[in-house]
Amino acid sequence: MKRSITLKVNGTDHRVDVEPRALLAHVLRDDLNLTGTHVGCDTSQCGACTVHVDGRAVKSCTMLAVQAEGHAITTIEGMAQGGALHPLQNAFWEKHGLQCGFCTPGMIMTAADLLASNPKPSDEEIRHALEGNLCRCTGYQNIVAAVKAASNA
Repeated sequence: MKRSITLKVNGTDHRVDVEPRALLAHVLRDDLNLTGTHVGCDTSQCGACTVHVDGRAVKSCTMLAVQAEGHAITTIEGMAQGGALHPLQNAFWEKHGLQCGFCTPGMIMTAADLLASNPKPSDEEIRHALEGNLCRCTGYQNIVAAVKAASNA
């Protein structure tokens, strides 16, 4: 039996009817068409589904949509403001912190959470923060460089 909930995503309220077992990642993608939130594993291993819930990085494949009601959700689509890329998005572009791009939204969301609490992290701190996000293409060096560049922006 579906339940009607309101999710505040990227500053906009969305009324959706969801199964109680529906994962936030699937509701964002399938019901709200916010396809920047990627689903790579459904077991919280890869981090591609990372979004912010009340400003903190959360793997949305492990959170029920009904648990997100009443909380502010930000997806990768909500990071850019006024037509300008977020400094992390820009740094990933400039430092070639992506290859195929599948992991990039989750990396950016996790890095944004890190920079909110630690605006000038060391390379080691960046690598530690990103441990829960897997990239199968880049070798991480340019990802770390991108986060470092954004921390200096």
